Amino acid sequence: MGARGRRTGHDWKLLAESCTALLERLPELVDEHMRQLVEHSPVYGECLPYDQQWREAQDAMRIGIETISAPRDSPRRDLEYAEDAGRRRAQQGLPLELLVHAYRSAGYLVWDALLEGVAGREPERLGVLMRSATMVWAAVDAQATAATEAYRATETELRRRTDERLQALLDALLEGQEAPGLAARAAAGLDLPERGPYAVVVLRSERREPFRRPVEGEGLRFVWRMRADCEVGVVALAAGQGLDGVARALDGRCSGPGGISPVVAGLAELGRARRLAELALRTCPPDASAVVRLDQRMPTALVVSQPELAGRLVADVFGSLLVLEPADRAVLLETLDAWLFCEGSAGRAAGRLYCHRNTVFNRLRRLEQLTSRSLARPRDLIEMTLALDAYRLAGSFAPAAPTLPVTTGGCAPRPPLSR
Repeated sequence: MGARGRRTGHDWKLLAESCTALLERLPELVDEHMRQLVEHSPVYGECLPYDQQWREAQDAMRIGIETISAPRDSPRRDLEYAEDAGRRRAQQGLPLELLVHAYRSAGYLVWDALLEGVAGREPERLGVLMRSATMVWAAVDAQATAATEAYRATETELRRRTDERLQALLDALLEGQEAPGLAARAAAGLDLPERGPYAVVVLRSERREPFRRPVEGEGLRFVWRMRADCEVGVVALAAGQGLDGVARALDGRCSGPGGISPVVAGLAELGRARRLAELALRTCPPDASAVVRLDQRMPTALVVSQPELAGRLVADVFGSLLVLEPADRAVLLETLDAWLFCEGSAGRAAGRLYCHRNTVFNRLRRLEQLTSRSLARPRDLIEMTLALDAYRLAGSFAPAAPTLPVTTGGCAPRPPLSR
């Protein structure tokens, strides 16, 4: 980094004498250096106390002047000091361009002072300085480079530590910890309001396609956190904004499945929101690809939140179906699922199933007989709907192949709920 140039013993002696004379003027040079820096940018004066900057500038300039006349193979103390200075300035928050400017400015000041000391009076010494110009500026460049590299390395490390600290704060909030001041520290670090509408999104990690994170927009801001089995997003909403914008932002950007929590009132409630988003995710069947909202899946959420009761519900309602042949059972449950999706319309369900509406009626009647329940009674309908959700979420429900259209003679029997 900036090897010293070749020079004769006589040249070295004259250069050393010039540098020694310059060191006697060091306080004067430092004063001028500090004046020029503050004139260039007031940030120099705001970064740290003037006395401390003055002492550090004095050390840097003294070591730099001594380096100019030091033996060729002596240790590069100037580079060691530049690295230390780069680390300090990164920790103090001085912009990198101002650090580099300070080294360049000091280099010009020292060089001009060397020339002024001999100009017009000692032509021989002036010639020595001119032959040493390349070496002097190579040394200044090497110092600036060493300071820059140390600055950037320190800045990267500080950013990593800051990221880890913020991630730890975010994790603590998502876990529902209630340490004093936790929400306030997280709000300051993440640049988010401590109070305000938030939602949490939980995406299952076993996605089949890469997740394209939603862009900022519609008054939304996303902060994402990777976990071992899922990806969690904290969503800051604009005042009065609901979840429709969140769903739109996620639509088409991930293959799912995922869950969206209800809106909560601040960072301190992210733990509860995360648990509710996970509950929404659990309402998605194993092969689902949608990102769903808990407020639109409440009945199913009640089922999955009580797995033991859900199992008993399936056994009680669908017990007779479970002994049927798998294909036969799948046809009946697929028909019930289509009929419920079509809001009790046998005609629309038949269109989804590629069969005649009378076929739908016959299958539903058989389902009522096997379950000893009537789809016309609200309580029975609720039980069968929840049992179907529990059965589907257990991974046992696989729709059967579409059935060919069927034509039956005569009048179709009246369905339990016909539209």
